[in-house]
Amino acid sequence: MLAENWWAFVLRGIFAILFGIGAISFPGLTVLVLIVLFAFYCLVDGFTSLAMAFDAESKGWYVIGGLVSLAAGVFTFMRPGVTAVALLVVIGIWAIVRGVIEIVTAIQIRKVVEGEWMLALSGLVSALFGFYVIARPGQGALAIIWIIAFFALIMGFLQLGVGFKLRRLKKAGEGAAPAATGGAA
Repeated sequence: MLAENWWAFVLRGIFAILFGIGAISFPGLTVLVLIVLFAFYCLVDGFTSLAMAFDAESKGWYVIGGLVSLAAGVFTFMRPGVTAVALLVVIGIWAIVRGVIEIVTAIQIRKVVEGEWMLALSGLVSALFGFYVIARPGQGALAIIWIIAFFALIMGFLQLGVGFKLRRLKKAGEGAAPAATGGAA
């Protein structure tokens, strides 16, 4: 039962809150840590892909994938700033394209749906965010870290709430179980 693992929710909540506080307190370090983790992941992915190539039917694809991952990992370690800017450009382009699609969709559904202006406004905010991130990558990185940090804080507090609620349910269930079995005998 979920209530048995109430402590896992509390632990997840505590770590999410600590991560959120750390990200807000040290945004530059947070960006660097994320880049290093990405580089490490690429290296592990590269080595494991090459290892899988020995047993795979399509060895060539695993070798190519492994070499690409290794190259990305090495490049990221050697040039973390370039990697951060490239990632921000991808995020910016994604936000702009997503925003334009939402604006076009809002225009297309305006005769059928009331409140389409919210979708258009959402698209406009997304597109403006994308342009901002591309135009000012340093500040864009900071904005993204803050978004991640606030997400972690909100999720952390929600996880704590769920964990403590489950703990209360577990304790209530333990108190009711002996009485129920005792009365039935």
